[in-house]
Amino acid sequence: QVQLVESGGGLVQAGGSLRLSCAASGNRFSINDMGWYRQAPGKQRELVAGITRGGRSNYADFVKGRFTISRDNAKNTVYLQMNSLKPEDTAVYYCTAETVVTLYWGQGTQVTVSS
Repeated sequence: QVQLVESGGGLVQAGGSLRLSCAASGNRFSINDMGWYRQAPGKQRELVAGITRGGRSNYADFVKGRFTISRDNAKNTVYLQMNSLKPEDTAVYYCTAETVVTLYWGQGTQVTVSS
């Protein structure tokens, strides 16, 4: 089992920045890829960014150049630095951790961007 706890969400004005963190506990040594998804009201959950254990990252087109995912394997933590935030970035952001057999989800953290 892996437990994920996100933090760092909140309310920010358009153009501002936030940094999300997600700490993994439990059987964390089994974790391979980690990532961030988001879900806005009335919309499907979508991938924001992912990162492998080795540090290779990928991004959704709508965040490229604005968001940066990083990972500290020693601290079992993944981060999402979000810059130049837009009102359309408003959503609940979920951390994920993937093992060979299971995709684990955090409880989510709310990000609200005001115009």
